[in-house]
Amino acid sequence: MKHLDEYRDLQLVKPLVEELKKTVTRPLRVMEICGSHTMAIFRNGLRSILPEGMELVSGPGCPVCVTSASHMDAFIAIADYPGVRVAIFGDLFRVPGTRTSLAQASAGGAQIDIVYSPMDALELAIQHPDQQVVFLGVGFETTTPGIAATILAARNKKIHNFMVFSTQKTMPAPMEALLSDPRLKIDGLLCPGHVSSIIGAGAWEPLAKKYHLACVVGGFETADLVKSLILLARQVGTNDIKVENAYPRAVSWEGNMRARKMVEEIFEPADMDWRGLGRIPASGLKIREKYGAFDAEVRLDITLPQAEEPRGCMCGNILKGMNTPRECPLFDTRCTPAHPVGPCMVSSEGTCAAYHKYGRE
Repeated sequence: MKHLDEYRDLQLVKPLVEELKKTVTRPLRVMEICGSHTMAIFRNGLRSILPEGMELVSGPGCPVCVTSASHMDAFIAIADYPGVRVAIFGDLFRVPGTRTSLAQASAGGAQIDIVYSPMDALELAIQHPDQQVVFLGVGFETTTPGIAATILAARNKKIHNFMVFSTQKTMPAPMEALLSDPRLKIDGLLCPGHVSSIIGAGAWEPLAKKYHLACVVGGFETADLVKSLILLARQVGTNDIKVENAYPRAVSWEGNMRARKMVEEIFEPADMDWRGLGRIPASGLKIREKYGAFDAEVRLDITLPQAEEPRGCMCGNILKGMNTPRECPLFDTRCTPAHPVGPCMVSSEGTCAAYHKYGRE
């Protein structure tokens, strides 16, 4: 496939790997923020060929994983509301709440549909006018424009039985919270390509300047990833700290202005709870009062329940880069993909899922 196969060409990648080995001249700790980057790094076997002294740490870029326990319990509770049909992305289906999951609620008779886009959820509302269809909005800037477009479509089509429960989150707010913790020792960030296609590479410049932190926006193919690591190592080695865009075929400096304007029309900043990080000011998005008819939290008068993390689960610390899955006493014992204890083992972008599938010794 054009723009993909050439980035997987081993003849292109081999010299890049050799260049990476020459470029890393001192101990270097890099956090890949994005869960898709974590999976791609494992899937391509890049951890096994990293030069001595280079370490990769996984960050909080898995939207399902950072969804708070309270929100998960609220999602599950909504599924039991009379006359409500819940629409979700598939990653959310098996995430455990305090006592049960959406999968178990579905088995018990709750109306839960896995959809591929918010527009699919709107179509469900059109097909089932006797039910209130609630789309559970879980994601970062990448998925938010699609939700905004769906709300606009629902308004234009006068679909009154469609709502969104927004727990949409924004980057790089959590990175600001993480980097202010002196326990997190990193030299650079591999910035997310998908998110940056919306917010732009320039969105990372304040972090680079404030924390003197090398930042490179990277793609997801083998050559993309190695090239990004080379640029990070070079910045640190020469102390030429800045933001570089190594994914220009998908990311611009200013981002997708049309998508950003549409999101701004529908949503406004809100404080948001993050698993492992707590409540971060203005790190979430809530639906503006103007579009309150599509806000499930308002229309259904949803109150978030008190909830605690599963006992022994280290998902919160793993999302902060403080621990690896192998340091969790539940990893691959009590917590497996078949019987997950925490969301990091469930999501296709979860660090524990990546370690289980690709990183076991």
